[in-house]
Amino acid sequence: MRKLVSFDCYRTLINFDTRTATHEIVEDRLAEIGVDPDRFHHDAYVMRFQGVLDEYLPYREILRRTLRNVMTLHGLEYRDEDGEALIEAVKKFTPFREVPDALRRLKGEYDIAILSNSEDDLIAYAVEALGVDFDYVLTAEQASAYKPLPRAFEYLMTATGRGPGDIIHTAQGWEYDIMPTKRYPGMRRIWVNRYGFPGSAAFQPYEEIKDLSELPGLLGV
Repeated sequence: MRKLVSFDCYRTLINFDTRTATHEIVEDRLAEIGVDPDRFHHDAYVMRFQGVLDEYLPYREILRRTLRNVMTLHGLEYRDEDGEALIEAVKKFTPFREVPDALRRLKGEYDIAILSNSEDDLIAYAVEALGVDFDYVLTAEQASAYKPLPRAFEYLMTATGRGPGDIIHTAQGWEYDIMPTKRYPGMRRIWVNRYGFPGSAAFQPYEEIKDLSELPGLLGV
């Protein structure tokens, strides 16, 4: 059995630019009441993380509730069409430029998988945009749990028949993917640090690359 390279999808493979998508929805209302956009979008990020830690809900509902809650926090009126607009934007997000080629190169030497905090019908849009035949496409909907919860990573191992030593987990999400996978000794962990964030020695060992163009060479392809 070949080793498996597992990928987070959003912000690792797909440019999951929820900040821009959300800003286009609320920009006029933010300006009307003088809300600081940076603070608004930071709060949205935090709320979305908090949302995946509770009892499982479909990702569509996470997106709707996060947007509703952050708008309420900052005094903006939430409309049902706001949540639907954000969901439609997610369907249209596209891959980072270097990703399809890197995936195709890896596919010849490794099995490849997606492990995404998404649901089956939403992730289908991302897989189509990537244009690569994944061996496994795994979602929070299938696991009934979101990363960083252990159940999500345990589902990865169960669904693929791999132990930690057979998996190379590759992700941009520091708190969603890199921090929680420290609990699995033997799992090789590669942080795609697209945004130049600081790491931490407390969560080593992990390797760091700036984007997926570096990954095939790192894995000997």
